Amino acid sequence: MPRPFRPEDVPGLPARRAALRLLDAVLRRGDPLELALHGAAQGLAPADRALVHAIAAETLRHLPDLDALIDSATRQPLPHDAKARMVLRIALIQVLALGTAPHAAIATALPLVDGGPRKLVHGVFGTLTRADPALPSPPTLPPETASRWAAQWGDAMPQAAAHAYGQRPPVDISLRDPARTAHWAEALNGRSLAPGHVRLPEGAAIPDLPGFSEGAWWVQDLAASTPARLLGLGEGRHVLDLCAAPGGKTMQLAAAGWRVTAVDQSKKRLERLDENLARTGLSAAIVQGDLRAWEPDGAADAILLDAPCTATGIYRRHPDVLHRIGPRQIAELAELQTELLARAAAWLKPGGTLIYATCSLERAEGEEQVARFIDARPDFSPLPATPGELPDGIVPTAQGWVRTLPDSLAAQGGTDGFFVARLIRSTKP
Repeated sequence: MPRPFRPEDVPGLPARRAALRLLDAVLRRGDPLELALHGAAQGLAPADRALVHAIAAETLRHLPDLDALIDSATRQPLPHDAKARMVLRIALIQVLALGTAPHAAIATALPLVDGGPRKLVHGVFGTLTRADPALPSPPTLPPETASRWAAQWGDAMPQAAAHAYGQRPPVDISLRDPARTAHWAEALNGRSLAPGHVRLPEGAAIPDLPGFSEGAWWVQDLAASTPARLLGLGEGRHVLDLCAAPGGKTMQLAAAGWRVTAVDQSKKRLERLDENLARTGLSAAIVQGDLRAWEPDGAADAILLDAPCTATGIYRRHPDVLHRIGPRQIAELAELQTELLARAAAWLKPGGTLIYATCSLERAEGEEQVARFIDARPDFSPLPATPGELPDGIVPTAQGWVRTLPDSLAAQGGTDGFFVARLIRSTKP
């Protein structure tokens, strides 16, 4: 007697069910996409995990536009947390962005809903796909994000952000030996925008490229390489790299001759840092610790604090941040940054240099944070960045800070959103 059909028999259904769990974790619980992926896709093969990630990430990237399509085909708007809406989102994104055939997308969507909603999903999906819809280009930013950024940076900024959102971010690498920049740019068929930097051609298979296995370079966005650049050559001096993992800045500093102590709270991320150091042949002292409780043995010549932040500056690669981050999260992280900045300042020698950096597009985590710190600590003053220290096309602000926005280096493929401030501690008591 043949076995009765079960929904689980539909090929590809476990991956779609996992994508549904993953989106629920991000949108309802506010979990970061990359962290939630492990639990949502547990037990799936690597190819299916990649599909789960692609479905969720592209759904988040196009969420306002997907919802506009769904609402255009229903008499009454579905609640935003309704399962039927979520299933329609993942079914439509497969057709509109991932190249899945409509019959395959709906076959793996319907088993995810029961009862009346199944009929609704089938009807709305059929209505929309028969009309041969397309997602707008560039994608629409979430209205709350667009309003917040317009208030901080002007009306043109959200437009530039949306344009960057629709482009595939380039892959940048940092070199262990900046003197060989021209060599590696030619060998990798890339282009350099700064000493020690190469921007790779689109579609490069990272582990297979020359120089990777021998540790000649590591992947690091150009903006993320700027904080360490502003410390220059170490000449054996001691630097604390705080919130160091996964280690891009640690490796930059070690390659520049600094004696590095790399501190991070995450054991798992520190393991990646250790692996990266081993691959590149660079060395640093690795310490696991919570900066709110940890203390160094003595004062350092320099400190690089890449502070925990909302990460809205890396929204191109992590679209979940635009749906998880709002005023409450910004305020909470700004409070933590204030605490960490005050603690780090106490660990710096007189005459030493402090770099404060965040991969955030929020003034509260950058310009406003540093302005409050300087007001509270008159023994610290700005040491402005100079154009010669920065990658081509990135210029310091009037205050001497480094601020990259969505239109920075747009003609070259753009860069992540970053804020970097360089401060020096007075030698006077």
